[in-house]
Amino acid sequence: MNTIEQLDELQKKAIHTPELKNRFLASKKAEDPLGEFCLICQQEGYDIYPMDIIQAGDEFYATMKRSTNGGGENSPVLTCEDDAYELFFAGLETDN
Repeated sequence: MNTIEQLDELQKKAIHTPELKNRFLASKKAEDPLGEFCLICQQEGYDIYPMDIIQAGDEFYATMKRSTNGGGENSPVLTCEDDAYELFFAGLETDN
């Protein structure tokens, strides 16, 4: 399972587990939010580290960019560089 798939699975689990959801939401207030987030992921059995999240977002954005007019220099700027970390929280925060 790649990082995006793991994050999707974790997000679904957190949506249905209030305690886990609250731990993730509280991690945003930690001194090192991304590090704390990854620690929770690891405690839940998902081998996710900060660079995995950064790389997953970069790879997704690069794929989207290549799919737009061949990805050349004249490709339109994509306004929403998908950040896997922010998308994870967007899904948690909209699920009330």
